[in-house]
Amino acid sequence: MSKFKKKAEVKQEIPTSSMPDVVFMLLFFFMVTTEMRETTIEVKQQIPQATQLRKLMRKGLVANLYIGEPTKTQQYGKEAKIQANDAFIDTKDVIRWVNEEKAKLDEVERDQLTVSLKVDKETKRGIIADVETELRKANARKLLYSTIEERLED
Repeated sequence: MSKFKKKAEVKQEIPTSSMPDVVFMLLFFFMVTTEMRETTIEVKQQIPQATQLRKLMRKGLVANLYIGEPTKTQQYGKEAKIQANDAFIDTKDVIRWVNEEKAKLDEVERDQLTVSLKVDKETKRGIIADVETELRKANARKLLYSTIEERLED
């Protein structure tokens, strides 16, 4: 007979008592850090493509203006409209909108506001020129025309 006995199989279980705590901590983390879309876009957005693009570093200093044909043409017609935040505005309201956007920023950052124009590529140039004129009057001289990057084939 042998002097050594076989050891009984040791069964190790993973403790699961703290699992609900971990799940709720992760759920809370993602609820706090997730950013929801701020604006519901109600104009058509077929953005033109470009080959040379620059990325913005501080997106908090960017205010978006959407210009294009409304998606609800029965209600708003087929003429191009300007959407600021969640409302349609006229060109004469652009100055008031810029002042409201500047008021949301710190006093030091107000001159650094960049207006991003997201314009449908089928939109007539006249409404864009009117918006640019109103932005100049409102002293919002930093303009950004949003595009998507064009993939160049080799």
